[in-house]
Amino acid sequence: MKTRIGILGYGNLGRGVECAVRQNEDMELAAVFTRRNPADVSVLTKSAQVCHINDAADWKDKIDVMILCGGSATDLPQQTPEYVKYFNVIDSFDTHARIPEHFANVDAAAKENGHIGIISVGWDPGMFSLNRLYANAILPDGKDYTFWGKGVSQGHSDALRRIAGVKNAKQYTIPVDSALEAVRAGSNPELSTREKHTRECFVVLEEGADAAKIEQEIKTMPNYFADYDTTVHFISEEELLTNHSGIPHGGFVLRSGVTGWEREHKHLIEYSLKLDSNPEFTSSVLIAYARAAHRLANEGQSGCKTVFDIAPAYLSAKSGEELRASML
Repeated sequence: MKTRIGILGYGNLGRGVECAVRQNEDMELAAVFTRRNPADVSVLTKSAQVCHINDAADWKDKIDVMILCGGSATDLPQQTPEYVKYFNVIDSFDTHARIPEHFANVDAAAKENGHIGIISVGWDPGMFSLNRLYANAILPDGKDYTFWGKGVSQGHSDALRRIAGVKNAKQYTIPVDSALEAVRAGSNPELSTREKHTRECFVVLEEGADAAKIEQEIKTMPNYFADYDTTVHFISEEELLTNHSGIPHGGFVLRSGVTGWEREHKHLIEYSLKLDSNPEFTSSVLIAYARAAHRLANEGQSGCKTVFDIAPAYLSAKSGEELRASML
């Protein structure tokens, strides 16, 4: 019996989930839910229905896991507690500071309605979080480092596009090589925000826009660029579309630690990702946790979970016997 998947929101992430479903033989896409007119939304899966978001609750008994593909700023804080009333749900909520609050809201609604909600699933939070936890448990005497990139920051790119006179833009977050190498060398450096990452901006100007004024506005923008060494390139729209149309990303999680009675032996744990498509990789993680949510629900469990609460075997389509024989 295949896990019946619903997708709520059909942007980059929703389209990625659709592709990921196709790669998992124990899954099938039942329906896509959109705020747009369903007649205007064309999906790749011919057997899937496209419905308006207002009709989602009507699918209560026809979907095993609903994957919520909205944004963390305004969509998911409302959507996840609401839709967990009707379905087992997965989201990729990534506002780290608000995860405890989001967890509490989803947990209450999930338990009241007998469903599973797994939140903050992706690569950070998600796979990076797991690696931080494993590394801390193994090397309690040590220090954590997380580097993001090289990759497109969608939030920072959006901030660029909101500047008056900017027609289009992409922003890349880039780890500082010397900082990364210092961590790998085991020197446990104290690194400021500026010392860990740089930012590189590729900007298309509106006709007649003041490049110098816009460059100054970018480099002094609080919360986005002011704390970083930022390089701004002004390019044509054709060049932007040709060379910067993808959404790559990735990064590194490292923990440098010591063992021994006199703390004499150094160790380094490193996990890295190099992603051609940030949303498609995130979607692949979401689908693995959708499998886990369905299994937990079938066991009669309910409530909110994070990646910390899910045993690895629940993520795999293989049985326990197959996993022990092939991967242990």
